[in-house]
Amino acid sequence: FPAQPATHRLSPIPQTPLKRTRWNPTMKTLICDCNRSMTLDRQTLTRALAATPGASADGIDEAHSLLCRREAPAFQQAAKSGEELLVGCTQERRLFLELAEQTEGAPSLAARPIHFVDLRETGGWSRDGAKAAPKLAALIAAAQLPAPEPVPTVSYRSDGRCLIIGSGERVQAAAELLGDQLALTLLITNGALAQAHDRVAVRGRLTNLKGWLGAFEASWDSTNPIDLDLCTRCNACISACPEGAIDFGYQVDMERCKSHRDCVVACEAAGAIDFDRGARIDDGTFDLILDLGDAPAFTMHQPPQGYFHAPTSASLTKAVLALRDMVGEFEKPKFFRYEQRLCAHSRNQQIGCTACIDVCSAEAIRSDASLKGKTVGRGRAAGHPTAGIVVEPHLCVGCGACSTVCPSGALSYAYPTPADLGTRVKTLLKTFSSAGGRDAALLLHSQEEGTAHIDALGRAASTGKAHGIPSRVLPLALWHNASVGMDVWLTAFAQGANQVWVLTGTSEAPQYLQAIADQMAQAQAILHGLGFAGEHFRLIKADDLETLDATLRVAPAQGVAKPATFAIGTDKRNTLELVLAHLIREMPQKQAAPEAVTLPARGALYGSIKVDGNKCTLCLSCVGACPSKALADNADQPQLKFIEKNCVQCGLCQTTCPEDAIELEPRLLLADEGRARAQSRVLYEAQPFHCVRCAKPFGTLRAIEGIVAKLAGHAAFQGAAAERLKMCSDCRVIDMYSSPNEQRITEL
Repeated sequence: FPAQPATHRLSPIPQTPLKRTRWNPTMKTLICDCNRSMTLDRQTLTRALAATPGASADGIDEAHSLLCRREAPAFQQAAKSGEELLVGCTQERRLFLELAEQTEGAPSLAARPIHFVDLRETGGWSRDGAKAAPKLAALIAAAQLPAPEPVPTVSYRSDGRCLIIGSGERVQAAAELLGDQLALTLLITNGALAQAHDRVAVRGRLTNLKGWLGAFEASWDSTNPIDLDLCTRCNACISACPEGAIDFGYQVDMERCKSHRDCVVACEAAGAIDFDRGARIDDGTFDLILDLGDAPAFTMHQPPQGYFHAPTSASLTKAVLALRDMVGEFEKPKFFRYEQRLCAHSRNQQIGCTACIDVCSAEAIRSDASLKGKTVGRGRAAGHPTAGIVVEPHLCVGCGACSTVCPSGALSYAYPTPADLGTRVKTLLKTFSSAGGRDAALLLHSQEEGTAHIDALGRAASTGKAHGIPSRVLPLALWHNASVGMDVWLTAFAQGANQVWVLTGTSEAPQYLQAIADQMAQAQAILHGLGFAGEHFRLIKADDLETLDATLRVAPAQGVAKPATFAIGTDKRNTLELVLAHLIREMPQKQAAPEAVTLPARGALYGSIKVDGNKCTLCLSCVGACPSKALADNADQPQLKFIEKNCVQCGLCQTTCPEDAIELEPRLLLADEGRARAQSRVLYEAQPFHCVRCAKPFGTLRAIEGIVAKLAGHAAFQGAAAERLKMCSDCRVIDMYSSPNEQRITEL
């Protein structure tokens, strides 16, 4: 997706995202067979695009062979036409942009942007590239779609205040490379210092580091008698020390020091040495951090923006080049949306779902204890004490894994939105099918690492060393492959994708891979339960090109006979309901659907609960805790009711239940063609207890008997007081005031 700046490619403000507000039917598409190294059939592509509503079929220019060289005038002529351009080549993107800027009469790129789509590595160079016209048409149609709408941005400001942490020699070397650009503070952990006192240098051990680009807070402790800020590095202390306990690191080795204190006498004028100085903790705020230690100060998989860990010379070079450009104002998209009312994290100070917190590799999500005891909602939904989560947008890296694992849809991906991504997926599949393509496999991959793997496979195919991306495989680049989950995968399957694969590399966090695998197990269990044969979802690890090449050529699985026409919506649960309804209708077996499909426990988004009638007292704590209104009571009789469709398997009812009477049951209920899931049913009901005075039911027999038994030995509940435990609230008051003893107590 073009447009807004990426998280690890922060760009100076202002940077206005490029966008189109609608699908431009006059877009002109230029295609090139790259010196006849692949087959491009303009007529086939035109017919395929003509069958796709909204796509531009009239604008496909004749197939060129060297558009970037000999036929460059054709590109310049198209640029001068004023039409929006799509170029079927990413190899020479920079050259085409420069040509457009230099072409007299061509509109500026800001006024009329140029878009690019890769037709070569993604399929044209495959061994079955001659059959790839349906795929190439699908890729062109998807590239013609408007960019996602811009979203709010997160801003950073850096004035270049940089803390360098590490041993003396490495810190000094890094400082020489950065000192002309940044304001440096050197935190020396060990080793010698430079003789010249030309930079702020402190000695100590880093004790705390938090924050992000422009807002880091660091603390370090120092226990040494020598204060580097006062030290003039005259070396008199080194000469005076009889034990040699001081070296050019200008710190006293306390194990070697024998308390002669000759160094104190030598340093009397400067006063930098004080053995009575206690341990102290210093701190400071910084915009940037360069950590040269062996172990990183931030242990999360994805450290904050502005922090660079460089334990080796190669990594130091890369870090220095990046740090030199990190002065100014920067922005990135705010990648997520959060609706607290849908969050199943906590109720009544009980923790339920922690899926987003557990999966976040940047540790950008935390439980918001500050909300405990507060209420949210309006009207009948108000009054439920809740604690939500907090997502720190400055730490968020935009992976989207939190939205993938969120069972309720409280967290959703904002850029692109599920609707934007759904439109792209639907366009790919519909165009591919309209052009005669069959058994489409959707290959989701990250925008950078995944694209690099696909490019490498394409190059190998061009020289006959690999098969290449098969003609039925439709690559789709995502900002991060963890940003989509079961709702997108199952929707793609319902819309005609035979299989959905996610390509991963070496940079993904382990928790991402586990989350994707868990979601795929859920989706696969649903399809197998509905009778669809084969492996429909796979997590592909690009360990080497040979393995990747073979994996992409697996046999198709069983798909739907009639593709769905609905679009992915913003509500995750509603989208899944549309998918399930379609899949139940399109089951390959004509016999009745099974009563229910058992789902894996990890990452379950659907399920029921089991209530142990021998333990449940119908206290209804679970009803008050349920965030999704799956549980309800009955005002007329003691019953616990349940709507399975609403259950998100968060576990709040289970953790809240004081009798430990609830157990989660991950499953997908299919009874009555799935309609039973939306119907309320009684999970448990109990015999009511009738007031011993007026015979009105006011509780359950088990609950009242339990209360009487627990209070039987209490001095305050003897005689008439014990009998009142068996009365309704009205009769209890009447009985108290009708008793002579109670009246006398009241008067006193």
